[in-house]
Amino acid sequence: MATPVETSISSITTLTCSRCGQPHDFEVQQRVSSCCAMPLLAQYDLSGTFSKKDLQNREGTMWRYQEVLPVLDNKFKVSLGEGFTPILDFKNLGSIYGFANLFLKDEGKNPTGSFKARGLSMAISKALELGAEGCIIPTAGNAGVAMAAYCAKANLPAVVVMPRHTPKAFKEECYWYGAEIHLIDGLINDCAAEVRHLNQDNQLLDVSTLKEPYRLEGKKTMGYEIAEQLNWTLPDVILYPAGGGTGLIGIWKAFQEMIALGWLKDNVRLPRMVAVQAENCRPLVDTFLGLQEHSQNYKGLPTLANGLAVPRPLGEPLMLQVLAQSGGTAISITEDEMVEGVREIGRKEGLFVAPEGAATWMAVCKLLKQGWLKPEEKVLLLNTGSGQKYMENIEGRY
Repeated sequence: MATPVETSISSITTLTCSRCGQPHDFEVQQRVSSCCAMPLLAQYDLSGTFSKKDLQNREGTMWRYQEVLPVLDNKFKVSLGEGFTPILDFKNLGSIYGFANLFLKDEGKNPTGSFKARGLSMAISKALELGAEGCIIPTAGNAGVAMAAYCAKANLPAVVVMPRHTPKAFKEECYWYGAEIHLIDGLINDCAAEVRHLNQDNQLLDVSTLKEPYRLEGKKTMGYEIAEQLNWTLPDVILYPAGGGTGLIGIWKAFQEMIALGWLKDNVRLPRMVAVQAENCRPLVDTFLGLQEHSQNYKGLPTLANGLAVPRPLGEPLMLQVLAQSGGTAISITEDEMVEGVREIGRKEGLFVAPEGAATWMAVCKLLKQGWLKPEEKVLLLNTGSGQKYMENIEGRY
């Protein structure tokens, strides 16, 4: 059994503005950049002192990559065992549709049942390290659950603001973790407005998507894991359900860091990244396709995939940058198609995925028909959460 490392050896050097590059002090709590009001990105010393061999005998969680994570003192690490989720070979669906290499990384195996555990573990750990007195979050569901759980573990007060129509399972779990819950009519942007109202004195740390630097650092560990679990090779295509987009941005950041570390070859062909959204709320798709200049005035509708109901993502410029650099694309999936995807994955692969994860499979089917995807390519889907929490959304839609 691996023994957890007791002292942190983080190589973080600074935080930089994602728009202009201006450095910010990582030793004090930061939110968005002071220069451009844009997300801050953690930078590390990647001169090569951290090697693949260092991973041997480390714990099977995201904290195995501690040199490129921001926590300075491990006594502040707030962990429930998140990360190192399995990559499953979808041989049955692959044989039906002609794919030789079709895989899915199942983030539903994380604590609290979703990939949000990664980001909130990291954000709450840094909040504790930097002296936060409590945390507040606007959420479509899973992020609020994760924040409530990790705040409970850290003995920090938690305030969760979520849409009233959020499935009961998410609300109930937050209550059981002891969080203060506020229910709002509207989508996550309306919840964000309520967070600003409730937290006018800034007594609580707002851990909204990309409004602090460290949720991204937890999410990026998916990228490290994908490379390590595939023996330091990468898929040709990765499909990711993008609401706020932290995971999409984080996975790409991890690939860049691994190139700098020498873990991936300089001439490695990086995956084409696909951002998958709901037809009911597709701000990034519309901007990507040139249907709008940006999403700052976009109005979305609720969707079965609660995590995709993010009409005005702060990280849109970074997501567009990932799609451009990777030669990727953005695509939207209807509500009925998501249900079809949940059904097909369940009946063919024995996995009950969230509607967000089902959307990535339906995107594969569409892109295959369009010729954008080739059957011989190595394709990886991301399922971001357990389907169990969405029973209320998809009840009776067998």
